[in-house]
Amino acid sequence: MTLDVAHHISEVTRTVGTRTLESGEARVLTASRVYPTDAADLWDAVTNPERIPRWFLPISGDLRPGGHYSLEGNASGTIEECDPPHRFAATWEFGGQVSWIEVRITEEGDGQARFTLEHVAHVDDDMWAQYGPGATGVGWDGALLGLALHVADEAAAMPDDLGAWAASEEGRAFYGASSAAWRDASIAAGTDPAEAEAAAQRTTAFYTGVEAG
Repeated sequence: MTLDVAHHISEVTRTVGTRTLESGEARVLTASRVYPTDAADLWDAVTNPERIPRWFLPISGDLRPGGHYSLEGNASGTIEECDPPHRFAATWEFGGQVSWIEVRITEEGDGQARFTLEHVAHVDDDMWAQYGPGATGVGWDGALLGLALHVADEAAAMPDDLGAWAASEEGRAFYGASSAAWRDASIAAGTDPAEAEAAAQRTTAFYTGVEAG
């Protein structure tokens, strides 16, 4: 796989914010990208259990409101709302923690549609200080990249061994650029630039296994 890393990173709009829930203050990460396909096809790509594994992860479960889903080797949760072909909302349960995702699909005209993902989570202050939004955001960037490859060519796919790819020159470039992009979003949200940079470097090292020099 040969990627134009700068192109794929620049195609994503990233924001960082907060929201007050009944259970307390939560962090909100939003990632959005326009894809060269219509809303109906994009909705099918992100909800069809036969297509999801081609760009993300194998999925099982009951993909209906109230149903429980499981992503192989990753998160599971409950689908709370679904309004096809516009949006769905679900819990995101991973590592003993529960957070929430919402996916929205909107027409952009000229045969294009926008995918917007919002991830709301209670994050420990120490963990946030250590890794910042990139801890989760970089993973979502990988998903948006996989979706882009799938929309462009349904036969294309991310590498089977993502760990090996992450340590490759191309993988390091992608994850480093993604971490930097989330660093910038964090700074725009008010984080001290030096703290945001340090968190981004730790996040890049986490994903690539290579410490910053």
